[in-house]
Amino acid sequence: MESKELGPMILMGRNFTAGELKFIKEMVELYPNLSRAELSKTICENISWQAPNGKNKHNSSLRALEKLEDEGYLKLPPLHITKSYRKRKIDITERTDPDEYVKGRVDQYGKIKISKVKAETTGLWNEYVQRYHYLGYRAPFGLHQKYFITGPRDQILGCVLYTSSSWALECRDQWIGWGFRQRVRNLHRIINNSRFLILPWVHLKNLASHALSLAQKQVICDWEEKFGYKPALIETFVDVDRYQGTSYRAGNWLYIGKTKGRGRADRYHQGLSSTKEVYMYILDANFRKELVI
Repeated sequence: MESKELGPMILMGRNFTAGELKFIKEMVELYPNLSRAELSKTICENISWQAPNGKNKHNSSLRALEKLEDEGYLKLPPLHITKSYRKRKIDITERTDPDEYVKGRVDQYGKIKISKVKAETTGLWNEYVQRYHYLGYRAPFGLHQKYFITGPRDQILGCVLYTSSSWALECRDQWIGWGFRQRVRNLHRIINNSRFLILPWVHLKNLASHALSLAQKQVICDWEEKFGYKPALIETFVDVDRYQGTSYRAGNWLYIGKTKGRGRADRYHQGLSSTKEVYMYILDANFRKELVI
């Protein structure tokens, strides 16, 4: 299939010149044996695509490559996301065995904290999610930030994960009111609350909504520090066969519609899933002025 001609365009919030896009296309064609990750790294280094903290925007580069392929401008090497990577085996150990039973009201329990997961505790977070979240653990797509919900004496009460947003979500895109080019330019300003877990032996009334509120405030600063920009919206999906979305509604999240029954990263219509309710949380009151431009 003959690829389309490239001209200047905006991808992942960055203005690409025709020369930069020609270079990217030539890289893909000249080095067919490079992995997508290797292509992304090379592209970032050659066109100086870095976040304000100096780190290469590797995930944004990968998504830009995928969008160029979707639009017919180039053909990427086969995607090598193996089962062992996305569905990595997590060994369940006694360190995540049920802890002391916790019951009462959150306002009487003590200070609740949202703590960033460090490199040395990533395995513990993964194990808790694999063992107690109904979706289990999956290696997250794109940009992400993990948290523990902790109480007094640093007892772990739950886990939270924020990731890159869904590429296309009809009810969300209609609610925002943006078109294709606006979405391409500003999609990075939306993040996804893709895992939220209160451990099964923790029964503190109002903990879920309280923890969500704390995490939403925390992630604004942490996301900017880690990736160089502030998110404007958070999206999440609620499986209505299991939950009613009570904690999200109590926390001022807005119900905006339902999914079409495809996975959030399903670019090739292969990952069917159950229909879920979609909720949005507004971090920036001026989000429409900033996103619909």
